Order: sequence, then C-alpha cells, then structure tokens
Amino acid sequence: MAEGRDVQWVEVTEGQDGQRVDNFLMTRIKGAPRALIYRIVRKGEVRVNKKRVKPDTRLATGDLVRIPPLKLSPREAVREVSDNLRNLLAGSVLVEGRDWLVINKPSGLAVHGGSGVKIGLIEALRQVREDLDFLELVHRLDRDTSGCLLLAKSRPALLALNASLKQQQMEKCYLALVAGRWPARRDFVAARLDRYTLANGERRVRVDPAGKVARTRFAVREAFPGVSLLEAEPVTGRTHQIRVHAAHAGHPLLGDDKYGNREGQALAARLGLARLFLHAESLAFPEPTSGREVRIRAPLPDDLQAVLARARRAS
Repeated sequence: MAEGRDVQWVEVTEGQDGQRVDNFLMTRIKGAPRALIYRIVRKGEVRVNKKRVKPDTRLATGDLVRIPPLKLSPREAVREVSDNLRNLLAGSVLVEGRDWLVINKPSGLAVHGGSGVKIGLIEALRQVREDLDFLELVHRLDRDTSGCLLLAKSRPALLALNASLKQQQMEKCYLALVAGRWPARRDFVAARLDRYTLANGERRVRVDPAGKVARTRFAVREAFPGVSLLEAEPVTGRTHQIRVHAAHAGHPLLGDDKYGNREGQALAARLGLARLFLHAESLAFPEPTSGREVRIRAPLPDDLQAVLARARRAS
C-alpha cells in the first residue's frame, strides 16, 4: 500500500502488538534520533490507521502505520555502525533465545544514544540485526560497566521480563573492586537514593532520606592490601545504586570518576586500572515463554583480570 513517493504504510505484526509508536519507529527508521521521531509524530506526519497519534500511543496487531520519507542531515543522523562495532557486537552475544538475547556489553559503550552520544548499543544492534522487527532493552547498565545485558525481541517477552524485574524474580550479580577492606559483617546497604542535576546538566545520585528506597547486598569474594573484590546484588534497581551505596559505606569503586575519592584514584593508578571496575557477572531470570530459569555468566574482561592479577602479586 503506498501514498505518494517514498511514503510507507507498514502493518503491525503480532510480535509488535502493544509497542509504543516511538519505539516502533526507532526500529523501522534506521539512523533516526529520538528527537526527530518525536518531531514527525507531533507534526502529524506519522499516522496510525490514518489518524494522528502521540509518541506513547500503543499499537495493535493489524494497525497500519504511515511512515513519511525522511532525509537526515549528517548533524542529526545517528551514526552508522562501524565495522569494528558491528564485529564487536556480533561476538558479544552470550546466549540468544527465541524472543530474548543477552549481550556481554563492552565497557565504554552507552546502552542508548543521547546527550552527545551519537550511537548506543540499542541503536547499533537495531542496525546490525536487521532480521528483528522488535528489539528493546529490559534493563540498563552504566556506560563504563561491562557484562550481562538483557534485551527482548518481542513485546510479550518485554512485558514478561519487566514483570520479573519488578517482582524481584531476576537475579543480577556484579563484581566491583572497592577501596579499603570491606567489613566482613557488612553484607547489606540500605540507603535511600535521590537523583539530581549538576549546573552543567550532568545527572548524579546521592543518598537522601527523602529519596527512593534502595537496597544492595554485598559479599567479599577476595581481599587484597588496600582493596576488596566484592559481589554486589542490587535488590532494587536505582540509577548508579551499587556505586553510590559503596561510596556511602566508605568504600568507593575504583575507577569511579563520579563517586570516587583521591584514595580510590591512587589505588586505581597503582593497579593500572583505566576505567570503572564494575562488571555484571551473572544474570538469572524466568524464560518468558516456559518459565524455566535461565542463568548466564559473562567472563571478566581481560583488562579487569589483569588488574586483579596485579593486586594478587602485591599481596
């Protein structure tokens, strides 16, 4: 079905049922930034069954979506995936199910574009995996954090996995190297967290009695002179939760340029650590269709293994 030159009418499939219009368009229009998606929806250039919609309108199976022709300027277009990034992502899939996949996210790659980031992991994967009509993040990792990242390949899977997350049926275990000797008896940090914005627009998180409830379990896996390797399991899923809770306990993560201190910086330099030492080591969740438990591990990256080797030699 066509309307004028290059205008597309796309029928919503069963796997896209319930998806928001903006997310549907992000998948269909390769290289379009979210701001542009919002603009064309707001101007009425995108129609669903010939009617105007809002970005958060939910689609239904069989809906016809009008997608206008777009010419992206180099300034506003999402960057094309480089061959290096394409190969990196292709080799980073840990496990893939029928309607989900787990990526071993590299450190330094944001999970989505925005705020000066031309392309994030989700935008890159949508370009790489052209076979998928639906691809959404189930949860997020900080830009400098590596390890297990779960994505859904269908709307029903996304809803099921989000429900598992909210009902605390999903287990996430991180490895973190912190400054100082973590007390053996301190296995829990419960401190409310509040998000705020610096004068330069950067978002931060702080402990605040008026903030949202946040709880993290900690356990010492290995102790070294001056530093401790911890297992951290976030019971809640607040932004920067592990990093802020560890700093609040007096043991900031090494390589943390937001919540660290001079002691941590000195220790990181001594161990040759060039980035945040936080790795999502394992992930467990109920498989969306069968309900069986899926448990996945991401090996510690070589650069972090080298840091631990230096710490062991110094012991």
